Amino acid sequence: MTDLREITFAETDLDALKDAEGRVAVFVNGAGQLGRGARRLNRLTKGALARAVADEGWEAKAAGDVVTLAYPVGMEAEAVDVVRLERRPTVAEARKAGATLARIAGGSPLTILGETLPRLPQLLLGLSLRGYAFTDHKSDKGKAPAPAHVFCSKPDETEAACKEALALAEGVFFTRDLVNEPANVLTTTEFADRLVALRDLGVEVEVIEEDRLAELGMNAMLCVGQGSSAPTKMVVMRWNGGSGDPLALVGKGVVFDSGGISLKPSVGMEDMTMDMGGAGVVSGVMKALAQRKAKANVVGLVGLVENMPSGEAVRPGDVVRSMKGDTIEVINTDAEGRLVLCDVLWYAQEHVKPAAMVDLATLTGACVV
Repeated sequence: MTDLREITFAETDLDALKDAEGRVAVFVNGAGQLGRGARRLNRLTKGALARAVADEGWEAKAAGDVVTLAYPVGMEAEAVDVVRLERRPTVAEARKAGATLARIAGGSPLTILGETLPRLPQLLLGLSLRGYAFTDHKSDKGKAPAPAHVFCSKPDETEAACKEALALAEGVFFTRDLVNEPANVLTTTEFADRLVALRDLGVEVEVIEEDRLAELGMNAMLCVGQGSSAPTKMVVMRWNGGSGDPLALVGKGVVFDSGGISLKPSVGMEDMTMDMGGAGVVSGVMKALAQRKAKANVVGLVGLVENMPSGEAVRPGDVVRSMKGDTIEVINTDAEGRLVLCDVLWYAQEHVKPAAMVDLATLTGACVV
């Protein structure tokens, strides 16, 4: 699984800037006013930083843009990245600044003069998300990025304040990894096993197998997976961090969608390994909730199936009965997402009794058109 770039927090040490390796990032507002750290960097660079923000081009920069002073004289660092950012930036501006720093830094060590920047958690979220790279199946995985060191006035408080944002980043990484995995790796069984591992974070996880699904009458979902050797499963994840009726999140988890008997065109079919994106998002949300100890009651339910053609596959014209009791005539076996969702939604309504439900799914490419 992909790990976040390591981020450490330390009391601001301006004397250490001279010997900092890699890149040093500092924030200056549109008026070019230099804070304490920027003034020290300006002295170390023999006034280069002040000249950079006095240039008329600085005023034309948008929030989150960067001017780079490469190989500054008087410093060990390979570059000083001067980020245009107001004292109180918007969330979007702070995230953009972090993402820009991650793009420029690549895998190099990074020292960030966070000082008293109030949107630092959002900046580090942008930094973390932009640094994502899925390399699990590459022959040359490359080197993991070097840590980012954040200088700030109150490191313990700052680290605690950034914890929620970094927990969100871990949830996003979890989702991205699930979506990026090929179908021969992320089978329905492997998907369920990865969700079972969330128990280590305090999530209650129940895996409901095919025999129980049949007892419940979830034939709409079961018919989608009957042409595959991969067993159909439903995973129910509960985070009990609050009070009252829970919010239910329901995700479509088709680990590969060939279209079934109504076979898809071969061009682009390799992307159908991503047809479990809805379930991936639900899974990432549950991990993020647990990582940040959210004070909320949330139940995540995902229907995990593989839609394949075989002698056992559901056919156009077949009639199946859903968990609700409705009969459904299957006209096109590539319209499988609604069959998965209808049963999982009904299960959530009957067994979870949530205050509200949100379903997430990759239902049709026509929505892009």
